Amino acid sequence: MLRPGGLIILGQKMPQEAIQLLNDPIAKSTAIVAVTAIVTVGLVRLARSIIRKNVSDGDLRYRTAKFVGMFGYFVMFVVIVTELSGRITSLTVAIGAASAGIAFALQEVIVSFAGWLAVAFGAFFKVGDRVQLGGIRGDVIDIGFLRTTLMECGSWVNADLYNGRIVRVANSFVFKEPVFNYSGEFPFLWDEITIPVRYESDYAEARRILDEIAAAVVGDYTQSAKSRWQELVRSYRIEDARVDPQVTLIANDNWVEFTLRYVVDYRKRRSTKDALFTRILEAIENTEGRVRLASATLALVEAPTLGVRIHGAELNSRSSSNGDSAATG
Repeated sequence: MLRPGGLIILGQKMPQEAIQLLNDPIAKSTAIVAVTAIVTVGLVRLARSIIRKNVSDGDLRYRTAKFVGMFGYFVMFVVIVTELSGRITSLTVAIGAASAGIAFALQEVIVSFAGWLAVAFGAFFKVGDRVQLGGIRGDVIDIGFLRTTLMECGSWVNADLYNGRIVRVANSFVFKEPVFNYSGEFPFLWDEITIPVRYESDYAEARRILDEIAAAVVGDYTQSAKSRWQELVRSYRIEDARVDPQVTLIANDNWVEFTLRYVVDYRKRRSTKDALFTRILEAIENTEGRVRLASATLALVEAPTLGVRIHGAELNSRSSSNGDSAATG
């Protein structure tokens, strides 16, 4: 309809279409879900930002932020289920037709989500544990629905030290490969060092040095490891292994080899070896030669006597005969 002056008037048609759109159940549900998702995501991000700024304890900060995120997902899930609950019957045929294709296309995602459930309820590992997962060794810094995030150890860096790479491993690997947990129910590792000692050394003195140094360096771990190992023995069918430091000796063609076996915190293997070797070397130097370290250095102890005899007459006769032959020729 045109008014004088050329203005177009739509009358009541436009407001009526808007009212019909708002009364449409599908449009209404879609709008509610969208608004809920936007508001929830915004509130979750705001809450996490406040938590990171005001909570100083690292473990409490991580767990609180994780709980806020999970609660946000739960709210969105409840809203979606509530809005779609009355229309599930009408969507059954479409869902059934699409489920096979969706399951095939998202099989890795589905298996990863199942892996998250296994990790969450199966006690495979938790945040803070040191694990080897999917061929990657590191500390677990986050467990998501689809991926576990590790701070990697090793690789080009020797021993169990961080190399700076953050690796995200799909949770599906818990079903495909073994999961090695360095710090689960027994947060200690057995480690050992070998000390080669020359023959004719004082072996009793060498053993005494190793026993005393082991007790001084790793003795604090022994009592804690014993109590944790007893808990493990009560939970599993496993032998009551020796946790105290142990020194053993073997002899080979080159030297006598002492092996010191001990338990150590999984995070302190390298620093513990450093402390042990430093004290052992100092103690051996103080023995004034009674205990001497062996090495694979080759030493020429004595040169054999070489006898050289020159037969002058025979050499002269051979030289003259060769000269005569050359002249005749």
